[in-house]
Amino acid sequence: MHVGIVAQRDNPRAAALADEIRRRTDSTVSIDETTASVLDCDGTPVSELATCDLVVSIGGDGTFLFAAREVAPTPLIGVNLGEVGFLNVVSPSEAAETVRAEVERFRDGTARCQDLPQIQAVGEGWTLPAAVNEVAVLGSRRGRGNGVEIEVRVDGQLYSGGQADGVLVSTPTGSTAYNLSEGGPLVHPTVPAFVVTEMCAVESMPPLAVSLDAEVTIRVDGADHAFVVADGRTRERIETPTNVTLRRAADPVRIAGPPLEFFTALGKLG
Repeated sequence: MHVGIVAQRDNPRAAALADEIRRRTDSTVSIDETTASVLDCDGTPVSELATCDLVVSIGGDGTFLFAAREVAPTPLIGVNLGEVGFLNVVSPSEAAETVRAEVERFRDGTARCQDLPQIQAVGEGWTLPAAVNEVAVLGSRRGRGNGVEIEVRVDGQLYSGGQADGVLVSTPTGSTAYNLSEGGPLVHPTVPAFVVTEMCAVESMPPLAVSLDAEVTIRVDGADHAFVVADGRTRERIETPTNVTLRRAADPVRIAGPPLEFFTALGKLG
């Protein structure tokens, strides 16, 4: 059994917890290079941790998203050092024991894994990494008189069009993030749907839930350029007019260990 660990950068608590998990886990353990340098041990590039049987993310949702982008579909356990922790359900005090227990479950064939769909944006000559939360298609500037002209189609059928700051397409997991701040609905993780939410559209349509197998095409025009952003971390500048196609990514994110506590995490939003 090979376990990888990705800890939040510049966080001594995360590094110390990575060291504790390493010492208490009866397995081969590899630690990301940045954390390993703090612990004065050999490190492994995060992308190479995809060959592990299980990866532990220590930090907030941002650390989890970073780890997921690099190692999916390798199963992940999220240890929560943040405030909300929709993706990180294991507390620091229980982290080492939870990882030990989950390693044993992998060994005896009773591992617990929940698959979360990802979404991917593709354009003319480019493809963004899969997103756990959302993909946003944005004008270069927001606000009155800015934005872009958009046309949104679902499986080829016109849903909406007009002037807007942009369009957001989120996964169920991402419904609690950027989607929620733009007025989109909460979606329980077990509901198989993506949500299309227009951002400050002049003549807006309500947010729309579509099948995970649907293909959403966004035609962008009316500005010199726009941006496509995945999970707020990776972006592509696009020249307009052009089409952006969004569809379910080939690989899901696999959450190992205790099930996601959706309603508990919601209580922390207030």
